[in-house]
Amino acid sequence: MNWFTKLLSSTLGRKLLMALTGLFLILFLVVHLIGNLQLLKNDDGEAFNVYAKFMTSNPIIVTISYVNYTFILIHIIWALLLTIKNRDARGVVGYSVIKNSSPWTSRNMGILGTFILIFLVIHLRGFWYEMHWGGIPTVNYDGDEVKNLYATVDEAYSKGWYVAIYVFSMFILAFHLWHGFVSAFQTLGLNHKKYNPVIAFVGKAFAIVVPALFALIPIWMFLE
Repeated sequence: MNWFTKLLSSTLGRKLLMALTGLFLILFLVVHLIGNLQLLKNDDGEAFNVYAKFMTSNPIIVTISYVNYTFILIHIIWALLLTIKNRDARGVVGYSVIKNSSPWTSRNMGILGTFILIFLVIHLRGFWYEMHWGGIPTVNYDGDEVKNLYATVDEAYSKGWYVAIYVFSMFILAFHLWHGFVSAFQTLGLNHKKYNPVIAFVGKAFAIVVPALFALIPIWMFLE
């Protein structure tokens, strides 16, 4: 067993991997949000459809996407391992002590992550799978045939139950980010009394603004 395997098998190694994959996913959220905001343009979905085609046809973006999916799986698996290991290590008595002293979001990252995983399965099945293998009709933009994913999104967001699930999931994501953003920086050793307040402010702002903007999109389209 080499040093890298030993590192990943240790609690510290798992936390480092969680932090690194978490920060990568935070960057992914920003890019994904920029693309999704194209849905709000008053152009019958052209900007969003062109963006969707670029994201699914550019070799570099496709490669990054699959790396992202891999990181999501690693993040989930390592989160489960850490949750199980921590519970086994502290036992019932230890848990009661930590429960009283640690933030709610910190104690329930596993539960929050599980809700997000369920949402991702629903979300990917409804959009990502349909984009690649569904029978989505095409539209023509200046001679370029593009799949009309906007129509699929518009139909999904016309359903109140789906919008409710989406908004609730963004609420859960906000709680997950509230703790995870700052925790990732601390795990990587970026912990300094001069910069901690800035990191905490940026983390909390990110945890509120990004999920709120994601939630705004289906609400806006539903109410149109």
